[in-house]
Amino acid sequence: MIRSLRPLVAALLLLTVNGSLLTDLKAQTPKTYSSSEILLGLKKLNVLGSVLYIAAHPDDENTRLIAYLANERLLETGYLSCTRGDGGQNLVGPELREGLGVIRTQELLAARRTDGGRQFFTRANDFGFSKTPEETFRIWDKEQVLADMVWVIRQRRPDVLITRFPTDGRGGHGHHTASAILAAEAFDAAGDPKRFPEQLQYVQAWQPKRLFWNSGSFFVKPGDKMDGFLKLDAGGYNPLLGQSYGEIAARSRSNHRSQGFGSAAQRGEALEYFQQLKGDKATKDLFEGVDQTWNRVPGGAAVGKLIEEVIRKYDASNPSASVAGLLKVREYLSKNAFPSADGMVWKSQKASELDEMIKQCLGLRLDATALQSSVVGDQRVKVALEAINRSNYLIELRKINFDGRAGNDSILNRQLVSGKPVILNLQSCCEPNTPNASTYNKSITAPYWLTELGTIGMYSVPSQLQRGQAENQPATTLVCTIKLNSLDKNTAGKGSKGELSAATEFQFLVPVLYKHTDPVLGELYQPLAVVPPVAVNLPAARAYVFADAQPKTVPVTLKAGRAGVAGTLALTLPPGWTSTPARQSFALATKDAEQTVEFRVQPGPGAAPGKAELRAVATVDGQAYSRGIQQIIYPHIPTQTLFPEAVAPLVKLELKRRGQNVAYLMGAGDEVPDALRQIGYNVTLLEPQDLTAPNLKQYDALVVGVRAYNTIDRLKTQQPEILKYIEQGGNVVVQYVVARGTVMPEIGPYALKLSSDRVTVEDAPVTLSKHPLLAAPNKITAQDFTGWVQEQGLYYPSSWDPKYQTVISSSDPGEKAKESAILVADYGKGHYIYTGLSLFRELPAGVPGAFRLITNMISYGKEPAQ
Repeated sequence: MIRSLRPLVAALLLLTVNGSLLTDLKAQTPKTYSSSEILLGLKKLNVLGSVLYIAAHPDDENTRLIAYLANERLLETGYLSCTRGDGGQNLVGPELREGLGVIRTQELLAARRTDGGRQFFTRANDFGFSKTPEETFRIWDKEQVLADMVWVIRQRRPDVLITRFPTDGRGGHGHHTASAILAAEAFDAAGDPKRFPEQLQYVQAWQPKRLFWNSGSFFVKPGDKMDGFLKLDAGGYNPLLGQSYGEIAARSRSNHRSQGFGSAAQRGEALEYFQQLKGDKATKDLFEGVDQTWNRVPGGAAVGKLIEEVIRKYDASNPSASVAGLLKVREYLSKNAFPSADGMVWKSQKASELDEMIKQCLGLRLDATALQSSVVGDQRVKVALEAINRSNYLIELRKINFDGRAGNDSILNRQLVSGKPVILNLQSCCEPNTPNASTYNKSITAPYWLTELGTIGMYSVPSQLQRGQAENQPATTLVCTIKLNSLDKNTAGKGSKGELSAATEFQFLVPVLYKHTDPVLGELYQPLAVVPPVAVNLPAARAYVFADAQPKTVPVTLKAGRAGVAGTLALTLPPGWTSTPARQSFALATKDAEQTVEFRVQPGPGAAPGKAELRAVATVDGQAYSRGIQQIIYPHIPTQTLFPEAVAPLVKLELKRRGQNVAYLMGAGDEVPDALRQIGYNVTLLEPQDLTAPNLKQYDALVVGVRAYNTIDRLKTQQPEILKYIEQGGNVVVQYVVARGTVMPEIGPYALKLSSDRVTVEDAPVTLSKHPLLAAPNKITAQDFTGWVQEQGLYYPSSWDPKYQTVISSSDPGEKAKESAILVADYGKGHYIYTGLSLFRELPAGVPGAFRLITNMISYGKEPAQ
């Protein structure tokens, strides 16, 4: 019952279908336009121009400029981010890597819904900070990233490209510089049919007019001359939106909550500067010499005049009065071919925008919601379609089709009477949109870039049509055919004309979403998830660490995607490891039922020391399933469903520890407390108000989570109590703190100056001192710094009081050694340790040396147990 949606997706992506198949296929609350927004949309119908902004990460884009170009100049405005921000940190929760990339993808989509732009990506994986483009290109597949840029340019056909960063390295991050280098190469390659010819079965080569670098204040030094730069004021006010572009930009940027980028609104003049890098020379304006009217399309001048007439007569109190004029535009477009390549693309795009304006002027809403949040791919899904007409036109809902499949029409011929909702109950098969994926991956709606195994630097996306997309297409859609007959003479009002020149049919694509009502947040929409019959869940971000041969319990939670799922579950283990029992049966009677099965796992004499992997595999009807299900739920984005592989690190190591009870203060969110429990510590999570010297006295150490001194304002008042605890013999370990935005000037007992210094090469050689922290209870060697992931450390202090003792030093290639990855200070009877080592990444990843290091930090200064 699985059917491919490829033809439908191709039509949507490439905008080359001749007709009026229209949708905004996003998992969000369906948008309705205010009267002023409709007028803005009508004006945009008469602007035929496009611009693409290019940078490296979520948050790199200039939201003010995007808001200005999309809403003042009314251009088709896109942001192409090379990565999804997977390698950053998370201020709203514990998700890192792929989970964080999904969050930041949705935050970017929320930003674009705010500022009016559209969002695109390449396949590049944000592997973490890099200092040079050369380092970046050693990990990214440069040719693949370039191909994706060219693909988006050829699809969107922008007149102008704009980069956020220069190519000379002033952007700081290697990804930043790489994005600018790639943009310059893509400018040339997009117009060359010999480059990436495999794309030309879907698109045509396209040469943008110009490429600019958008210089910001952080690139300009006092005294720099800007005479050779074009400039524009992007700080204007849009009366139809009731906001300045600086105000829109602040709301847009504030969607980046996982990065803590809440922004204050700016009003008034805001100059933007542009240095031209390639293309025809411009002296006054970015789009100089680019015709942005219908005159750019041979035979299109008449369209512009018809639209101008609609705009001139627009009645804000009665948008439906514009429908008759818009239908004239629609009729002209349908009868004229506009055979040039530019003409066909603009005709298709503007026809879709036109139908959306007609729909909004009619107050027509089509809302398709599944009656359950998930469905197995071979099952039928129950859907409720709500249709309401809020105009004086007679509208007929003629038929409904699922996913545009032939022979799947439901003939209705149902009248939509003004103001009276019609609710229809439907059923259809449902399929995730994952062309070219394996059979197993086709059975789930995982984010498309996560369905296949990629590399450190690149995601694997076999389907050309999916590349560049921001998110999955919906699992299933309705194609609703409506017929617009005439004005209702009984309700249209005096002087209205009753008949249209001809009966008019429209087709609207309506995504099927799941809707529910939260008691606090109200009505919420999320994607309909297609799930496997059984999901196999291991505890999130947990490594199983064995400091001895004693067994550990591995719980595996099975969740049913449908009723009546039964089978067996087993663990796949490396040589020398055993599980008891070897296999267990399970039976799940109802959909969403859960059953937790426990195994006792332990290393035998033949188990190799170091890091290995276990996998949980469920077998149902002869089919193996080894993916779990993970929901990412935050109020600022639609709920996202991931299907992580049911694998976990197994770590066998020699480990001694001193002390037993550890207090932990969570900062921005991490998985370190569970890692400490794995090696035998009793960990208590404390709230900031619990940080008093008498209360802390019961603990052998206090460990402070990542970025706590950036995110917990109360530390300003509790810091004296923490210092008193240290002074009385306590041990405090503070994990990395971002240099900007600390809640207090001093985070330690003595002065230290935080910086953005870091060691990005995870396997950079480390020089060890003779400091006692490295000697006991575990002897730390260079071997403990092997197998690290993403980076070695970050936000190292650049200067510190002599009372701090350095412990290790390392550096990225060609740089001076950095000595402040671990700083230790004696204070009274106790000890303070600051570390920028990325333990928050290494411990969940099961890096043996990270466990030995943090154990020595917690144990520092303590005598062995008698």
